[in-house]
Amino acid sequence: MTNIDLNRIKQARERIASAVRRPPLERSRGMSIGERDILLKLECLQLTGSFKIRGATARLTALTEEEKARGLLTVSAGNHGLAIAHAAEALGLDATVIVPTSASRTKVEQIRRYPVTLIEHGATYNDAENWARRRERETGITFIPPYNDPDVIAGQGTIGLEILEDAPELDAVLVPIGGGGLIAGVAAAIKETNPRIKVYGVEPQASPTMIKALEAGEIIEIAEEPTIADGLSGNIEPESITFPIIQRLVDDILLVSEEAMARAIATTAREEHLIIEASAATGIAALDDDRFNTGRTAVVVTGRNIAFDLFKRICASSHE
Repeated sequence: MTNIDLNRIKQARERIASAVRRPPLERSRGMSIGERDILLKLECLQLTGSFKIRGATARLTALTEEEKARGLLTVSAGNHGLAIAHAAEALGLDATVIVPTSASRTKVEQIRRYPVTLIEHGATYNDAENWARRRERETGITFIPPYNDPDVIAGQGTIGLEILEDAPELDAVLVPIGGGGLIAGVAAAIKETNPRIKVYGVEPQASPTMIKALEAGEIIEIAEEPTIADGLSGNIEPESITFPIIQRLVDDILLVSEEAMARAIATTAREEHLIIEASAATGIAALDDDRFNTGRTAVVVTGRNIAFDLFKRICASSHE
């Protein structure tokens, strides 16, 4: 089993400290109702608009000279590709970013603003990932996974360190799950420091890839439905190192509906005056679960890169 421990996460923090922001852990008065206290880790205020810059920078700053010389390749639904583009430019590295043709136009257009090679290939994220991995095998280019990599996981785990430093007296943390890199890193940081704190993952009901893998005891491919949480869609790469970490450290995974995510986007805009994407809204949507009616809970609000037209439609249809 690949070891993602506190020491590795602290080393990643040292490497990325000058290249990323430290967004606030901010108490939400609107969401802190009754006996519960809700804290929002605002990664939506991070560079490139999402937490992904942490893992991307952690991996790129750990590259060997030989890996750099072979060039860089990644695949992304949007935010990871944007983060790689930003980090590669900052470090003076050449990178190719592959996205599916179904990727968010908002995120694709942001990637185009960077000096990278952008390729749109495949109808779904799974198609794009399979093609990228084939290209890696055929060319020897250095592949930078969006989640299935120890340095990427350690970089995302720096969020857990910051949450604990800002609010050591926590009862629970809610973390969105796609491929699992974020929650694997956050759980490793939190559980090694204070195993009493519960770590919960949140997935869209339309794309419950990790919860189905946990139920089966192994990573399996599932049929997915369309979801507004595009950053969390797609099956998990076989043999992903995130899976055993999540099996060992994550207390439970919750599922949220498309309607619940849309309500969370509108609520956050109204109560917090923040624009967030659906992937970032999963943790806020999960606050409807009775487990979070009491105690102090931190929610990782992962990003803001939502298409403006979608955001307007969601807010316009909200009647709360």
